[in-house]
Amino acid sequence: MRSLLCHSLFAAGALVATACGSNNGNGPTFDAKPADVIDATPPPPDACVGLECKKVDCSTMGGGTTTLSGIVYAPNGTLPLSGVTVYVPNADPGPIPEGVQCNKCNDTLAGQPVSQVNTDEAGHFVLPDVPVTADLPVIIQVGKWRRQITIPTVAACTDTPVDAALTRLPRNHTEGDMPKIALSTGGADALECLPLKLGIDPAEITTGSETGRVNLFVGSGGGTSAFDSTFAGGARTLSNATTFWNTESNLDKYDIVMLSCEGSEYEDQKSPTALQNMYDYANKGGRVFATHYHYYWINAAPQPWPMALTLNDTGDFIDVTATVDETFDKGKALATWLVNVGASTVHGKIDIADGRNIAKAINSALAQQYIYLEASTGYTGPQISQFTTPLDVQEADRCGKVVYSDMHVSTSSFPGDAYPLGCSADLTPQEKALAFVFFDIASCVGPIIN
Repeated sequence: MRSLLCHSLFAAGALVATACGSNNGNGPTFDAKPADVIDATPPPPDACVGLECKKVDCSTMGGGTTTLSGIVYAPNGTLPLSGVTVYVPNADPGPIPEGVQCNKCNDTLAGQPVSQVNTDEAGHFVLPDVPVTADLPVIIQVGKWRRQITIPTVAACTDTPVDAALTRLPRNHTEGDMPKIALSTGGADALECLPLKLGIDPAEITTGSETGRVNLFVGSGGGTSAFDSTFAGGARTLSNATTFWNTESNLDKYDIVMLSCEGSEYEDQKSPTALQNMYDYANKGGRVFATHYHYYWINAAPQPWPMALTLNDTGDFIDVTATVDETFDKGKALATWLVNVGASTVHGKIDIADGRNIAKAINSALAQQYIYLEASTGYTGPQISQFTTPLDVQEADRCGKVVYSDMHVSTSSFPGDAYPLGCSADLTPQEKALAFVFFDIASCVGPIIN
């Protein structure tokens, strides 16, 4: 994708902007001046550079602060998102590389930020001490979700609210960057409905042989195997999920792999080669989101994955009130966020319909639970848990994530129908919890274990 930000030159503390090229109306682009007219002399050590020179000392102007504020939403424009980074770049951030890669939270943000902040548990942000200039570039990013926008005018020493239409994550690749996602369908869950409910453009939901950012593959157990004729692109048949997980190079094309419950382990569809591929993929920086019977990828994986969770198939579907683990920062944020988005009526609690209890316990030295069942419910074990990979190295050196969930997408979305006929429209409380994970799994990898 062509960068939407501009290369700028600053001379004697003043902005000298070059002419802007075509940008499809999405944000600014700057074309660099010819090399023979650029002054290569480095600035003095304390001199400002670029947009830094557009910051204003409000203490000399009667007080106040220069800020931008707003709320970041999912692509649907209605679900606020916590933990999304908003920043002003001082240089072109460049393109986001395709395919699996290591992405750690201590890596520097692209584009040399001059101001940055993360959204809070209501999706709200206040970007501090921003430059005072016309056409200010702003980036909204979580992992490979990235939208680059332009703020026409920034007023000095006061707050400038940002239009909500600009602060949702991109619905399609023309609005910004999106991770490449492989999603296998299954006969016992309808995980494939979640991207659509979150507002991703139907044109981006395609077969694996097409160019959409979300590629559907048919899993075992009688899950969705085709697109309905009324859906974007018309009727098409999905390729089998083995076509991407049996081949390392095919798997490595994707940033995130989502595996919808098939109703059984189906070991014959998950060869030793496939198990090793998935293990290696996550260790290289891939993100794996597995539900229910896809616990097999963890139990049958090379060590030490099977040590992270105690997983076995006992018990029926359960309706239960689960607890959010607030012993770590992300858990605290999740508990507050669930209340703010209407998924919880009691702080730290969430009602789950047709959950499972395959995850019986967690190894707290290796993994972190997000939502779990207290013994008073008659069950124990995590409903949503995560570990970072490779598990056999220090946390600071890890690159990937594996999320396991015992929660279904919805009892009102049905697997097996031609896509998207089986998908209900609205997000249920537990789907909002899964939405939190959907965007969190895309985020950078950092310590999560206390």
